[in-house]
Amino acid sequence: MDDVIERAVMRVIESMQENLGEQLTIDDMARTAMFSKFHFSRVFQRVTGLSPGRFLSAVRLREAKRLLATTSLSITNISHQVGYSSVGTFSSRFTHSVGLPPSKYRQHMSITAQALQAGRDAPPATTTMTLSGTVTSPLEDQPVFTGLFPDQILEGRPVSYTVISRPGPYLLENVPEGRWHLIAQSVAAGREDAIHHPPPGDDALCIARSGPIVVGSDGGVQHADIRLKPMSSFDPPVLLALRDLLSSANGHGS
Repeated sequence: MDDVIERAVMRVIESMQENLGEQLTIDDMARTAMFSKFHFSRVFQRVTGLSPGRFLSAVRLREAKRLLATTSLSITNISHQVGYSSVGTFSSRFTHSVGLPPSKYRQHMSITAQALQAGRDAPPATTTMTLSGTVTSPLEDQPVFTGLFPDQILEGRPVSYTVISRPGPYLLENVPEGRWHLIAQSVAAGREDAIHHPPPGDDALCIARSGPIVVGSDGGVQHADIRLKPMSSFDPPVLLALRDLLSSANGHGS
């Protein structure tokens, strides 16, 4: 990838992180990147997999997760600190992305396996597929979450997921018809808080994305191997709360 483009995108991501309470526009970000607005939007999505607006929203919500987990600030104050003028809008977007309302996230600090299980228990679509493969990861003895999502960001309810106790074979069943992105994540032991911060530059948080995987009307079985790598600043922030789900799998199969 062109170093000039990478440096430009990195300047914008750093600006997002430093100005979360400001109303950053596409024009502002394009000026920071020193590109035209239209060229900037294209290259940003090519580098990160998300539009600048979606990426900024994810950075804001990651910081909101950290503040809810580590401070006693009110939800109203937190919403303003991360750039939302409306608490209702903030709560709605947080709930959609993380899987719990802000108050429940603060209380539980994670989404439970039962909450995700509700997605599994829904009636299957008429046409479904099974997806299998092998996960490899630098974190050889840590649990790995693997799921299918509508977009290239780990947020909301996966259409199918599994948690394996360590890297190796995985199986996703009852995958409905559609166009899905395969995302896997693993966190180093004792480094769970890395999820609340920009990537630390080590193996604390590893992630992989693959796709899109298209499930057609013929269903059947598909195969996709996936290799985790240390998360970089260009990867969209992880929003779905997975701490309990991953912890519950430690030492157990999926």
